[in-house]
Amino acid sequence: MHLHEYQAKMVLQEHNIPIPDFVVVSDIAEAENVLRSLKLSNAVLKVQVHAGGRGKAGGIKMAKSPNEILDSIRTLLGMKIVNAQTGKEGVVANQVMISSTVNIEKEYYLAITIDRHIGQAVLIASQEGGMDIEEVAARSPEKIKTLPIPLNGHFRNYQLIEILKFMGWSDELAEQGKAIIKNLTEAFFHCDALLLEINPLVLSREGQLIALDAKLTIDDNALFRQSQLAEWDDPTQLNPFEARAKEFDLAYIALEGNIGCMVNGAGLAMATMDIIQHYGGKPANFLDVGGGASEEKIAEGFKILLSDPKVEAILVNIFGGIMNCVTLAGGIISATSDSTVHVPVVIRMEGTNVETGRKLLADSALDIIIANDLAEAAEKAVAAVRRKK
Repeated sequence: MHLHEYQAKMVLQEHNIPIPDFVVVSDIAEAENVLRSLKLSNAVLKVQVHAGGRGKAGGIKMAKSPNEILDSIRTLLGMKIVNAQTGKEGVVANQVMISSTVNIEKEYYLAITIDRHIGQAVLIASQEGGMDIEEVAARSPEKIKTLPIPLNGHFRNYQLIEILKFMGWSDELAEQGKAIIKNLTEAFFHCDALLLEINPLVLSREGQLIALDAKLTIDDNALFRQSQLAEWDDPTQLNPFEARAKEFDLAYIALEGNIGCMVNGAGLAMATMDIIQHYGGKPANFLDVGGGASEEKIAEGFKILLSDPKVEAILVNIFGGIMNCVTLAGGIISATSDSTVHVPVVIRMEGTNVETGRKLLADSALDIIIANDLAEAAEKAVAAVRRKK
């Protein structure tokens, strides 16, 4: 689960990492009240979206007067950010953060993430932070230091000294840096994070290290014990079908094809998408209803596929194990009781109660194409789309 920058900064603040003062607004009237109460004469304005690259996309502005602040907020509220991280659909900014300015002497980079290759959290540090950190990593990898974090979540003193020397911090700056690294590590593990990034971590002209920007991603599997953070979820930042699927605990990812897929099991879903591609089609989504899906979850998943205007055919590929084929048939029939099936539907199912499930579908009067195996199902789904064109 991704958080907004201001939410990530609240987490940093709770763990004693210095941040600039800020206020978040969602409309102009709220912004006017903030300006009157705080008497701001200059500020940094940032759109709050679940994406990086906001500065390059025009989502960050400097303002040097109250009128300029308000004009910038008017521009930023409702702005759609479209870049490599958002996909072509983009994400819309419903909030703007008004942040105090900082006199910047130098920019650094600090982050903690999970290294899947070693199965361990790692600290990533660089003396060069800011918008072009990806280019620094590609152009000058020696300027990036990666250090595995001990499994107890605490660096040893010699490791901290190694990091401080790499960052070029000494004396008072080294003490500040050591505290930030320790607190960042504590925050990462406390939040069950997958990524906690400060970019840039700046040295102000007053000699203070300050987290100027922050990004935080929480492990979805740990949200059951992160109830406060779970409440910060912003469904407006998701594809609408992904947000709807999340309500029913369905694993859904929108893709760019036109064949809707509903499968139980991630491996089977990947195989289904692969074989659709093999026969010349393109999947419109990844939808895994899960091995033990209920009739209600099946129905909601099928409704999502029916409501997607990109979907020109639906391929259902289910192996009835824990969830038997009668449950699948019942879910599809339930979903179509108040929804019109306007696209071809191909169903391949095997497993528990398969004959009973097929009979239920046959007796339902739904116009469904039955396939005996996955290859046949993919061929029929691709052919059904081609016939429509």
